Amino acid sequence: MKLKLDENGHVVVQEGKPVYVHDDGKEVAFDASSTVSTITRLNAEAKSHRERAEAAEKSLKGFDGIADPAAARNALDVVSKLDQKKLVDAGEIDTVRNEISKAFQTQLDEMTGKAQTFEQQLYAEKIGGSFARSKYIGEKLAVPADMVQATFGQNLKIEDGKVVAYDAQGQKIFSRARPGELADFDEAIETLVSQYPHRDHILKSSNANGGGAPNGGGGNSGAKGNFGGSKADRVAAIKAMTATS
Repeated sequence: MKLKLDENGHVVVQEGKPVYVHDDGKEVAFDASSTVSTITRLNAEAKSHRERAEAAEKSLKGFDGIADPAAARNALDVVSKLDQKKLVDAGEIDTVRNEISKAFQTQLDEMTGKAQTFEQQLYAEKIGGSFARSKYIGEKLAVPADMVQATFGQNLKIEDGKVVAYDAQGQKIFSRARPGELADFDEAIETLVSQYPHRDHILKSSNANGGGAPNGGGGNSGAKGNFGGSKADRVAAIKAMTATS
């Protein structure tokens, strides 16, 4: 990417940040302070990963000589039963273990069900709410937020309580303005839309009028009216539009 210069050859600054132009022509104000902070954080994370790896290697040295972990676990179980046989028969031990296992499994299933419910509620609030509140969707797209979510919702996940976006190749989407940091919701949606094959059908047309404007000045503004009615009607409308491209 290159620095953007004005007609006098001076660097263009936006909110105190130098503006760079990427190869695709997109202009981004480079946040040097944020980038330095990110590099510092990544260096600290790398050190932490290295220390954990060294600790794991040290712990594994205690298992040197054990070629078959499954056989080792089986041997420990046999020894455990031999010790407990002094109190009860081995068959009774298995019965007790099974009963305890059933009780814990019931509790585990109940907790898993609650966790899934909470996860669905969190997804609806974090991701669904982000689509509904998005400034980019409201200003730049000609389709309702629920239609945008139906198209791009699968590209978003909740990780560590935050919404994280992935592109069509399964790679996390990072910010252009804040290198090393994940893109925020609106920047991620803008990136996904730019990669969408049918983007011309969902982007709002410009305000230009007259015969020289795209589609006779109408653009997609006329198509926007097709998205009224029920959600099923809106789904059918966008499918019909994309099918003609």
